Amino acid sequence: MPSQNIQWFPGHMAKTRRLITENIKYADAVIEILDARIPYSSRNPEIKTLCAGKPSLLLLNKASLADPAVTEYWSKQYSDSSTMCIETDCISGKGINQIAPSLKLLCKDKLAKYEDKGMIGRPIKAMVVGIPNVGKSSLINKLCQNKKAKVENRPGVTLDKQWVSTNIGIQLLDMPGILWPKFEDQRVGENLAITGAIKDDILDIEAIAMTLCNRLRTDYPQFLAQRYKLDSIPSFDEMDDYDLLCLIGKKRGFLISGGEINTERTANMLLDEFRDAKIGRISLDLAR
Repeated sequence: MPSQNIQWFPGHMAKTRRLITENIKYADAVIEILDARIPYSSRNPEIKTLCAGKPSLLLLNKASLADPAVTEYWSKQYSDSSTMCIETDCISGKGINQIAPSLKLLCKDKLAKYEDKGMIGRPIKAMVVGIPNVGKSSLINKLCQNKKAKVENRPGVTLDKQWVSTNIGIQLLDMPGILWPKFEDQRVGENLAITGAIKDDILDIEAIAMTLCNRLRTDYPQFLAQRYKLDSIPSFDEMDDYDLLCLIGKKRGFLISGGEINTERTANMLLDEFRDAKIGRISLDLAR
């Protein structure tokens, strides 16, 4: 299986770290949005330090694209006395109605202090953080019940902070998506690339697709065989990941002159179909 040294930390992400540090004092709590397909890989290890011990609500977003059993596992793993974790999905609306009550429960002591000071009905101020392309803007728009945050299916769209009001007793401070400077675990970088958190145009798309082939044949062979009409999944001794990618391209008829497989087209198709859950509900971070 090919390996890429995947790193991506453009200048605006350094700016986001500063924004978080400067503005966390205005927040009562933090909403950290994770990608339910990669709950471990999409959790920025710097957030806990940057957010200075604020109560935290973790949202396993895009839950309709992920393996439900794996999502349930990570939801339990991440829940403790200062952190609540719920599954959300902006397409189906799953979990959206749980966000406000969960924040109020996390902030009950602070809300009680506000009431003692006569500040009854004061909205909870929550900073919203997460990696690029995790669905922050879509979720904020869902909470606002209108379109206030710019939404595009690519990383790096929100480049500055913005306060957003809702009618559910919460004010949201939307921060730009942020990765961390170095991925110590190369599998984390690969997972971020496969799910689209890192811009495709700076990656070797065929290498990333081959990595996805490896994950699918190992963890979800039945989905791979069914989607691409494979009689069986060849063993690693019989066929490497590049040949498996070529086999998928052949099944789809992605041929160029001389009968060769158009591997770039195949790679883009495979990644698109994974990201749209056309192959199946798949998680790349399994139980640890």
